[in-house]
Amino acid sequence: MYDPTVARLTYRAVLGRRRAALLFVLPALLLLIAVAVRVLNGADDQVAADVLSGFGLATMVPLIGVIAGTGAIGPEIDDGSIVYLLAKPVKRPTIIFTKLIVAIAVTMAFSAVPMLIAGFILNGNGQQIAIACTVAALVASIAYSALFLLLGTVSRHAVVIGLVYALVWETLFGSLVAGARTLSVQQWSLSLAERIGGEGLLGSDVGLPAAVALLAGVTVVATWYAGQKLRVLGLAGEE
Repeated sequence: MYDPTVARLTYRAVLGRRRAALLFVLPALLLLIAVAVRVLNGADDQVAADVLSGFGLATMVPLIGVIAGTGAIGPEIDDGSIVYLLAKPVKRPTIIFTKLIVAIAVTMAFSAVPMLIAGFILNGNGQQIAIACTVAALVASIAYSALFLLLGTVSRHAVVIGLVYALVWETLFGSLVAGARTLSVQQWSLSLAERIGGEGLLGSDVGLPAAVALLAGVTVVATWYAGQKLRVLGLAGEE
């Protein structure tokens, strides 16, 4: 289910010069905010939770997921080079699964690691806030990667759709409309953070069992459907 050649090509596409610059900007901004808050406000558990959840989980992680998830396959479909990959004796589900692994690895590296460092800068992991938000970033990275990889497979406007979901649905509607929060990867991951972190510091509108089921369901269904769409794309190309 994992092909090293496909993985190498995908890493090269995702970590291209333009995307790599965007991937470094967001974590650097989180760390800069963490340093500034610590210098100006000192160590405060609630402030640390607000920064990590409000910027880290709500903005940084989904945007990195958009960049990595859509970048894992979107450019190949756009420029037509996917046809050469599909001509190789590699099963379509293997291609999707390999690209998903790459997208997850990149998203985790550029979101969870800075989240952990920022948490220790903000309050030294007081109340387990740094660990809680890092775990949330890790599980959110999996769901976001699968979701945005699917978007990259089915639409040439995957980046725009992903940005609308991340910035409009999760950030804007999620903060204004209670019902929208139940259909948010951010809220599902926050449910795990709430269980790990200190009481009352992190909160989610979704219960933990439902959050785990939804995270797993979205990941599995999105990965499966992306494989099916790639199979159809392969057949169309062969015809």
